[in-house]
Amino acid sequence: MAIEVNGKSIETTESGYLVNPADWDEDVAKIIADGEGIELTDQHWDVIKYLRDEYLNNNQNQPMERALLKDVGKIWGSKPSSKDVYKLFPLAPTKQGTKIAGLPEVQRKGGY
Repeated sequence: MAIEVNGKSIETTESGYLVNPADWDEDVAKIIADGEGIELTDQHWDVIKYLRDEYLNNNQNQPMERALLKDVGKIWGSKPSSKDVYKLFPLAPTKQGTKIAGLPEVQRKGGY
């Protein structure tokens, strides 16, 4: 599979994750999010940037939901509830957010 971004074809897996995370940029994120039915807000970008930072700068860490809530709370000034982040990413913040962030698919079960 592939997506078209700015005239360039970018390969994705059957699940819609980027084959090559280096192909990611904000325009790619917007196209993936659009395909997921999500219009990105500042809060979405906070989560996406957090997920990318954890993966790229913390030994390819893909945090579980509990860690995401705690760490994003530091960015937002108050800890969000699971409901808050599921409003942003209805199909699971750590999975759908990871897809939009251009990172490899999370293989673990569960999310908390």
